[in-house]
Amino acid sequence: MRVNLITQSTGPLPSGAGSIPLSLTIRPACGLPGDYVYPTDSAALLRMLSAKTDLPSTVLDRFRGQIRTSPKARLLGVELSERLLTDIGYFVD
Repeated sequence: MRVNLITQSTGPLPSGAGSIPLSLTIRPACGLPGDYVYPTDSAALLRMLSAKTDLPSTVLDRFRGQIRTSPKARLLGVELSERLLTDIGYFVD
């Protein structure tokens, strides 16, 4: 399923290279309703995207930078498997 990923920091930004607590909104890319909010942190999110998607490292590096510098980082049109979505609690019909 193709989705848009939108992060929002849920805690103080650590100084240095620490992980940032996040609220991840998963939204269907086709414009249908179905937003799902998933609590995570930046390190876990980037590990998951690296292991479970075919996104190039350049895209992940840019997204990592956006998470650190923007109140709402966005990664649009990401293909996530139904299994991964189910594992994080987003139920696909």
